[in-house]
Parts: sequence; structure tokens; C-alpha cells
Amino acid sequence: MGFVRLMARIMSRVSTFRSYQFVLLLAAALAVVAFYYFGSERHNFSSTTKRIKQTQASTNRNDADLTVDTSLMHQTGDEEKASEDQHLGMESDMYASRKGKNQAGGQHYHVLMMFTKVDKSRSLQDKFKVAMLSMVKHGHFLKGEVLVLHFVSDKASQQLGQRMLQDFLQDATFKYEVLFHDVAELTQTLFPIVEAMQKHFSAGSGAYYSDAIFFLSVAMHHIMPESLTHIVQLDLDLKYRTNIRNLFQEFDKFPPGAVIGIIREMQPVYRHTFWQYRKENPQTKVGEPPPDGLPGFNSGVMLLDLQAMRASALYNQLLEPKNVAKLADKYRFRGHLGDQDFFTMIGMEHPDLFYSLPCGWNRQLCTWWRDHGYGEVFQLYYHCDGPVYIYHGNCNSPIPDD
Repeated sequence: MGFVRLMARIMSRVSTFRSYQFVLLLAAALAVVAFYYFGSERHNFSSTTKRIKQTQASTNRNDADLTVDTSLMHQTGDEEKASEDQHLGMESDMYASRKGKNQAGGQHYHVLMMFTKVDKSRSLQDKFKVAMLSMVKHGHFLKGEVLVLHFVSDKASQQLGQRMLQDFLQDATFKYEVLFHDVAELTQTLFPIVEAMQKHFSAGSGAYYSDAIFFLSVAMHHIMPESLTHIVQLDLDLKYRTNIRNLFQEFDKFPPGAVIGIIREMQPVYRHTFWQYRKENPQTKVGEPPPDGLPGFNSGVMLLDLQAMRASALYNQLLEPKNVAKLADKYRFRGHLGDQDFFTMIGMEHPDLFYSLPCGWNRQLCTWWRDHGYGEVFQLYYHCDGPVYIYHGNCNSPIPDD
């Protein structure tokens, strides 16, 4: 009997221990579930934009609270220690106007670059390195100002870009913030807006510029939150020779009615593309070289006044499918360079929508058309007087050393 009582006591203690252990395990499991449910919510570009629009009725548009997919933050001086451990899910007024103040009282300067398929291209990676290192080398901003770098990217390229930027931005003397936007979600939003123009300005199914995302600049004012009023869109194959902050001062030179700042095309691309219209209208300036002609535009460097784009009835009418088709038919136009072609075509009809930037802000280096039938007139398009602020190594052209 004594043995039986002893065994019963032992089993009772084991049972009590197991019950206690089970309770502990259950509590731990519930804690893990709660952590992942409440603590790991990821806000993408579309969801944060939706949240901005929902709260704009009760908040100042330059003071909106926005959660963003932020991979890198950088501050200078004593502020760096406070932010060195901040990564994804930062809460900040990332979309403040170029002239607007954020909660800390600083100005934000927004630039955007397409960063898709970079993981599959060593050439694009090398170009990106040249661009970012030269931007950092010459970049200077005033105290409290922030350079916000937007990248439209696929997941694989984003992961690569985050690693590369850790190296490229380590010597920056200015504050910066980095945001990656998901290319698939932006494309889904863009497609209904730009579908009609793709057939006029794309190379064909599967071609690089046939994707809707390469018309982003055309409809940027519909995609970005209204709190973002100015943005500069840049190609990857650039080399900066001056402070990128200076480029933003060109916004102040926009004449009334202008919504986009852009540089002329420096090859006879559109002399060729508009050949049929030029044949039917021999006195036209369409496709003619500067200073009196209309050579078209190059989209390597663009200043987008999003506020003006939203307010321009004319510009938004030109996005309507029937008006795109009407102009394409009038000019017998069929291109393959995406947004650049669209801007060129509407610029022939409505040049007042554009502010012509000095050519030195996008000194294009491609000479392909010189050797393909236009050697005699090439230099009329290619020349660029004045200082060079940004080299553009388009069509894989080598960029001069400093």
C-alpha cells in the first residue's frame, strides 16, 4: 500500500508539472501569434496611398502620417545615432511637398528611378554605381533638408539595390531616405490609364517599353499622393557633375501652363519617326533641329510638377484614349520609347505644356543615328552649348571621366 501511495503521489506531481508546462507552452504560442499578427503588417505603396486619401479630409496634406517600405535612412551629425537602427516601416511625412515642411521643419526633395530587372543585368548595376556615387559626390543640402530616393523595383532587384545602396550612400554628407515601390502593384494601377497609348508608343509585346510601368511619368499625378507636389524622374545611366539640389531650382522657372520640365532630344530620332507627316507637310517644324525646329524630347531627366499636372485640364484631356488616337493619327505616329514618345507627340501640338530645360541637364551621348542615315544633319541636333551638369550615357554610350 505504501508503494501504491508513493506512485500515486509521483504521478500527481508529474501531472501537475505537465499541466503547468502545457499552460506555459500555450501562452508562448499565443504570444507568437499576436506578435506576427499585430507587429508584422506590411504597408505597400498602394495601401499607404489609400490610407493617405482616407485621412486627407482631416489633416493637412503636407502633414500626413504615412507608413512606407523604407530600407535606408540617413541623418548627419548627432542625429545619426538616433536613426541608425531604423529600417522597415518608418513613420514619417515622406511625401511632403518640395517646398512643404515636414514635422521636423525640413524640406524634402524627391527623385524617382526605375530599378527593374537590375538583378539580371551587370550593365545596369554598373550604371547604377556610376549614378549614385556621382550623385553622392556632388550632393549638398542645407540643414534640415532631406533627399528622398524612390525606386520602382521588383523584389529581386530591391534586395540587390538595398545592399548596393549601403555602400554607395555611406559617404553622403546629407540626409536621405530610401523608398522602394513594388513594380507589379504600380503596373496594375497604371494599366487602365495608359493602356490606350501603349499600342502607339511601344515596340511590341514583350519589349522593354511595352510594359505599362514605363508610362509612369505620364500618369504620376494620379499615382502619387496629392501631398507630393514635385518630383524629378531620372534614368539610371546618368553621371552627375553638379549638386542634384540645383536641378530642383528649375521648377521655379516654369512658365504659366507648363507641367513638365524636359530636355530636347539630341539626335534626329523624331526627324525619322515623323517621316510620313514631314513628307505630307514639307514646311513643318516637326522633327526639325533647334533652335527653331521641334526635335522632340528625351525622358532621361524630367521635372514633374504634379500639382500643375493635376490642375491642367488640357493635359488630362490629352490622356484620354480618343485624344491619344486622334493625335497619333494626325502625326502618323508610331513610336517605341514609351513616355518619351507621348510627351514628344503632345509637345508638337501643345508646346506650352513643357518647360525646356538647358541641354546641360541631360547631355545625351548616343550617336547611333549619325551612322544610320543622318550623318549630314546629325550635328545640328547633337550640339549642346553651355556647361554640362549631367551626362546621359544613353544607348550604352561611354561617359567621360571627370
